Amino acid sequence: MSTIKNIIFDLGGVVIDLNRMAAVKALADLGIADANSLLGEYEQKGPFLLLESGRLSSAEFYDHLIPLCRKGVGCVDIQDAFERFLVRIPIERLQAIRALREKGYRLFVLSNTNPVMFDHWIDLAFRQEGRSMEDYFDGIVTSYQEKMCKPDPQIFSNLINRYHLDPAQTLLLDDSAANCASARTLGLNTIQVMPEGEDSMLNICKRLEEEDPAK
Repeated sequence: MSTIKNIIFDLGGVVIDLNRMAAVKALADLGIADANSLLGEYEQKGPFLLLESGRLSSAEFYDHLIPLCRKGVGCVDIQDAFERFLVRIPIERLQAIRALREKGYRLFVLSNTNPVMFDHWIDLAFRQEGRSMEDYFDGIVTSYQEKMCKPDPQIFSNLINRYHLDPAQTLLLDDSAANCASARTLGLNTIQVMPEGEDSMLNICKRLEEEDPAK
């Protein structure tokens, strides 16, 4: 921890609590029979993957899904059901992120996400303290904007090169073992974040706050 100056946060499963099955059920209730196979914990399929990897716009995503739904289902219904995946950002996590930035760490987001969630639910959730997402992080890299998803090593390289990061001084916090393994091939330090215990997000942040990134 004493050599870390930069911290990369995943969003879902790290900053944001998730409930995949709530989204699967809500989408299935709209008539999307294969929602369980399309919507994964770490990797999506079909139109969900195309949206997350930037190969579909939000409008095109809805155009793909509406024919799979029962009659009368619209874009708002699909958005509401899809966003059941996202549960909450506890305020303590926002406070912990802000404390690390005030301590002098450079903070970044690297997330497999999509414009439907990112421009609505996620944007609103980061405003709990009257701030915007940009007030917590020095840079934000998303799969749909990069047109590639973790664990592709290239998306990690994009972040490293864009923000001139030294991998040896950079820590990735991600809940996916595959993403952590990919990041380590580029020299990044990683911790696989767990829901509870020593490697929960808040406990990791407390350990980092005890260090001095200016050394």
